[in-house]
Amino acid sequence: MSTLKNGLKAGLKTTWSLGKIIFPITLLVTMLQYTPVLPFVIDLVSPVMGLFGLSGDAAIPLVLGNALNLYAGIAGILSLDLTVKEVFILAVMLSFSHNIFIETGVALKVGVKLWIVLVVRFGLAALSAIIINVFWKGGSEMAQYGFAPEASAVPESWIGVMLIGLEKASFGVLQLAMIVIPLMIMIQILKDKRYLQKISNLLGPLTRLLGVQKNASLTLASGLVFGLAMGAGVMIQAVREDGVSKKDATLVFIFLVACHAVVEDTLIFMPLGIPIWPLLLIRIVTALVLTVFVSYMWRRAEEKQKEVIST
Repeated sequence: MSTLKNGLKAGLKTTWSLGKIIFPITLLVTMLQYTPVLPFVIDLVSPVMGLFGLSGDAAIPLVLGNALNLYAGIAGILSLDLTVKEVFILAVMLSFSHNIFIETGVALKVGVKLWIVLVVRFGLAALSAIIINVFWKGGSEMAQYGFAPEASAVPESWIGVMLIGLEKASFGVLQLAMIVIPLMIMIQILKDKRYLQKISNLLGPLTRLLGVQKNASLTLASGLVFGLAMGAGVMIQAVREDGVSKKDATLVFIFLVACHAVVEDTLIFMPLGIPIWPLLLIRIVTALVLTVFVSYMWRRAEEKQKEVIST
């Protein structure tokens, strides 16, 4: 009973905290659509966004998601009329690159170099968008955002504009609560039942595949379950107490920047009406291929360095 109570409390607290971001951003962006400001910004960035198969206004959720978090990015998406393909591309890009300031700070505390984090995150976001845009010819229908209401006509007054914004913002927070609260309860169960350590032990084969020592498994498990930001404390503590090397920490973070908080960061895109399984598969496959490749090249470089020293 206490686990459910604490999980519910954490869910409500998280919903309140994130809702304070989503509500005003959704309201603001929706209202800006009816002013000259947003069209001006869209015209400036639309040539660049075209490279990713996106319209100019799609820059709004990208900026919000990277500067703040995924929820802010989703708030930006909810306020725009986009195709399923555009929303999917945005979801993939934001999955690789979001909350850049906080999560980069976590990486630096663990000992990962700044340029590695930025190159991997922004590089994966840009490359994935270009590939999806080139090879996926479908998704031209307009995206349906769960049960969020649609404006049937252009409002005739600022009061009407504000009402539309308030309506979209309220539905955005409600959908957030429907996902976040169950997730927080699940996380609380993982904490109380000490399942995180069990998950860590089960990740032994994955750590071997990635070319890292088993003592990095707790860091890996924390990032996979809680994400880089929410699991920051567990991850930093695991690196310090378990004696994870800089190399292993870097490899684990390369994996996690592409694939972290796999449950939460995937499920929160469900209300946007996009295919979820391909999104999850893209993240997992990309993380595995990239990390295994970097691990292999790192190992080759170490072997060559040893040969040079021995000669």
